[in-house]
This record gives sequence, C-alpha cells and structure tokens, in this order.
Amino acid sequence: MIGISAVLLGAAVFTSAARADPPALHFPVDCTLGETCFLQQFVDRDPGPGARDFTCGPLSYDTHQGTDIRLPDLEAMAAGATVTAAAPGIVRGTRDGVADLGRAAMLDGQDCGNGVAITHADGWETQYCHLRMGSVAVTTGDAVAAGTPLGLIGLSGNTEFPHLHLTLRRDGQVVDPFSPSDIALCGAQAAQLWADPITPSMGGFLSAGFSAALPEFDEIEAGRADAATLSATTSAALVLWANVYGGRAGDVLTLTITSPDGGAFHTQSVTLERTQAQLFRASGRRAPAGGWPAGRYLGQITLTREAREIDRIEADVTLR
Repeated sequence: MIGISAVLLGAAVFTSAARADPPALHFPVDCTLGETCFLQQFVDRDPGPGARDFTCGPLSYDTHQGTDIRLPDLEAMAAGATVTAAAPGIVRGTRDGVADLGRAAMLDGQDCGNGVAITHADGWETQYCHLRMGSVAVTTGDAVAAGTPLGLIGLSGNTEFPHLHLTLRRDGQVVDPFSPSDIALCGAQAAQLWADPITPSMGGFLSAGFSAALPEFDEIEAGRADAATLSATTSAALVLWANVYGGRAGDVLTLTITSPDGGAFHTQSVTLERTQAQLFRASGRRAPAGGWPAGRYLGQITLTREAREIDRIEADVTLR
C-alpha cells in the first residue's frame, strides 16, 4: 500500500472527469506487462470504507488513489526498471534522497517517497511515486515528452514492495485511467485513457521456482528463492513454489512437477480460502533414502478462477 504525499502535490479529492479531452497516456514503465512487471492494485472505486477496483473486483484498498505497477522482487528492482512520463508536460516538482527501505523507515510527509509531479495541458497532472533513491532524472521546470525517463522503480516511501504508484488528476481530482467515469462507480464501460489499451489479468503469478525446503517469504521477495541447481544426494526435499498476486477466495492453484524421464513426479491442487493481494504457495516431496535421481525437473503452476485458467508459470531445476 502507499499514501500520497501532501508535501509533493497536495491533497486529492475523488470525483469524475467529465470535461475536456484527456491526454492519451503512454504506459509509464519500460517493462513487459505480465512478464517483467504487473498491475498489482488500482484506484479505489468504493465511496465508503470498503475497496473495489474498476471491474468491481478486490484489487484495490480503501482510498487508494492510483495504479500500482510492480516488479516481482527486489532482484528485479536492483536490475533497474525505468519510469517514463505518461504524457508531455512540465515537471512541477520532484523529491529524491529517500532511502529504499519501504514503510518501516518512512518519515512523516514522505509517503510518496522519491517522486515526480508533471503538469499537462488543460489541468491534467500525473504523479510518480516510490522511485529509487538517486535515480530521479528530471528537475522542476523541465519540459518532458511522453516516454521521457524520469527515474527507476524503487522502494522509497510508504510501500511494501517495489513498484511505481501512478496517480492521474484533473484539476486536483483523481481520475482512474482504466475507466474515467464517476469514481464512486465500478463496472462502467468508459474508454480507457491508455494510448494502447490494456487488458489487465486481475491476478496471476509474480514468480516461481524450486528450493530444497519451504522458502521464507522474505527470500521470495528478495528474488533469492529460485535455485538453478540442487544436490541430488543432500537436498532434504524438492519444493516447487509460486508467488501470486490478486488471489481470490475459490481460486485453484495446481502445482505439478515432472521428473527428468518425463514421468509424473508430484502434483497438488490448493483452493484459496480467502482473497489476498499477495501470497505464496508451495508443494513438493521429501527426499527418499539415497537421494533423488539426477537430471532436470520441470515445474508448472496454473491459476484457475471459476473454471477458467487465468495464468500459468513454469520453472525448472537441475539436480546433480
């Protein structure tokens, strides 16, 4: 979750955008959506204490004012993911120098962390939060084009995972780029503001891998839980795991491991009991006496919702 920094841009009011034509928005991260970056959360379309996204689903939280474009883990953040301007405009303000330590180290008034605010024609404005410390590449007063690099995705401010929080406003009022209709409504068919329309998956896999034991979630978040090789003689277990975003109660995760000879090695299906923004599940087998047969093991995990497969991810490991 993130908060909006009053220091950087001031308070926002939820409403609809109904007057002039909005800018056509360039996707603001240099990544491949659904592969190297993911849409984690959307603008809250619930006027009360609850939360709902533009589809009336659960991918938001109360008073969330933007779109969260996340990376799978800290390893991907360290590799660098460039944040770019969503539309041409003038840089109205920036902040840099906030450490990439997330919510635990956030100072008062720095919810946005390192960020950039850009004004666009006709009262439109975009705000880019949680940039990596030292990466902000523009200064106040700069003219930018759509696609101009602004910085890198980081972990600064009020956040628990590396992501860009993008807020779009018109005359200070929050607008949802996925459905610029009355912000108190969901399920409307208003045309998106993205120059290239986006069809979000509304849940899926961030990462997957093999390990020799049940991994710690901190290791998954860091990007260190996916072993390329394991010992065939000393590994106590062979575990396939998957990191999931947007899981819903009733979703079915099926984890399957195939042995080096192509035979069925292990399979398990798990039904999620509650809706969660992020979770991980793992399944596997303990090592037999004498260890495992050497070779390459394949893993496949599917996510099924209402009898329809919505995502699939694969992993492999070599036992030596």
